[in-house]
Amino acid sequence: MNIPQDLAQLQIFPKRRFQVYQQRQLHKIELVKRLPQELQFDMKVVASVLPFRVNEYVANDLINWDNIPQDPIFQLSFPQRGMLAPEAFERMAELLKTEPTAEQVFQLGGELRGEMNPHPAGQMSLNVPELDGEKLPGMQHKYAETVLFFPAQGQYCHSYCTFCFRWAQFVGKSMRFNSNDADTLHRYLAAHPEASDLLMTGGDPMVMRTKKIAEYVEPLIDSEAHEHIKTVRFGTKALTFWPYRFVTDDDADELLDLFRRLVQSGKHVSIMAHLNHWQEMETPIFEEAVRRIRATGANIRCQAPLLANINDNADDWVKMWQKQVQLGLIPYYMFVERDTGPKRYFEVPLYKAYEIYRDAIQRVSGLARTARGPSMSAGPGKVEVQGITEINGEKVFVLRFIQARNSDWVQRPFFAQYDESAHWLDDLKPAFGEEKFFWQEEYEAVSSEA
Repeated sequence: MNIPQDLAQLQIFPKRRFQVYQQRQLHKIELVKRLPQELQFDMKVVASVLPFRVNEYVANDLINWDNIPQDPIFQLSFPQRGMLAPEAFERMAELLKTEPTAEQVFQLGGELRGEMNPHPAGQMSLNVPELDGEKLPGMQHKYAETVLFFPAQGQYCHSYCTFCFRWAQFVGKSMRFNSNDADTLHRYLAAHPEASDLLMTGGDPMVMRTKKIAEYVEPLIDSEAHEHIKTVRFGTKALTFWPYRFVTDDDADELLDLFRRLVQSGKHVSIMAHLNHWQEMETPIFEEAVRRIRATGANIRCQAPLLANINDNADDWVKMWQKQVQLGLIPYYMFVERDTGPKRYFEVPLYKAYEIYRDAIQRVSGLARTARGPSMSAGPGKVEVQGITEINGEKVFVLRFIQARNSDWVQRPFFAQYDESAHWLDDLKPAFGEEKFFWQEEYEAVSSEA
């Protein structure tokens, strides 16, 4: 049940428990029913618009129910009133008070979702590639080196993050893009020797059975046509929201063997783990999952957006990055919350995002300074806020492209007027009296042709 109509009937998704855990009968999810009625109603309103799904592991083992609603994992997995604009919240709240039909709720929910920029950064208009003159809706190829594939069987998650920029994948077929055509994927990769990386994404590809994952990636092993594909990445939240996937699920050993065979064939396998808070790394099952994955030769890289109400302070990032390095994980990205969905509740001003990143980086060793950021995955590319400084009497943001639609833009610095109200690239204006950023005309031309 992804969008429960009654929180008292919220489903949990029980799975087999890790063997070293003592069997516990207490399901803390029952505590939801004890929350104030006003809070329960607020959650019901938001869950009627945005996707909501939580499993037993997250509810029982990650959330501190003595710290509700402030607990970061509760904020990460349960709907919060501020995720909707006030006018949108009131529209849905008024409807729910009338005892509407499920169809009426879904219809209004669809209208409100359509107002929330469901596919930011040109995902549907600019990033979808073609093969033999036909668009491939289950793929994206924004940067030359990296092809993204959205397997149809992996377009949901073990639990849904409240901030997720791909929330549109979970609310109905009309907003979803995916593919189950492995042959087309392989033909496209063979036709693009400039691509070195395949990223399996979603949703979460780790909700699929290993047999299905293998259909997509196993043909890359010892294939001359795909020799140029050096890296296979899996974007996943399973490491912290369902670590049993790598330990005790029925096909966990089969999955790890697939990683091992990919590595032995010469491919680099990278688990792109979405880790939002150090609290997600505090269970024995998490550490066991990490150990088993690393034993295959695969690496684990960790990325997360900076989120108000969850991790918008340097202390949490320092503790998280230090724990990641201790366990052999690689800190990879601190992102800026994307301009979509419930961003109003989670977004942090760019100046503050930079200050948090700077303060955290200053307090960790060089091994944790692999984390790049704060980075905006915007239409023209991944733009990093490198600093805030004063040049010729003008206070400015110092920016650069980490990745871009045009590779000539990468690593080229540019400057924007300092603005404490700016949350995203589109909020910024060029510094020093310039009318446009150096990349802007080319990007606008590409956008107008789409």
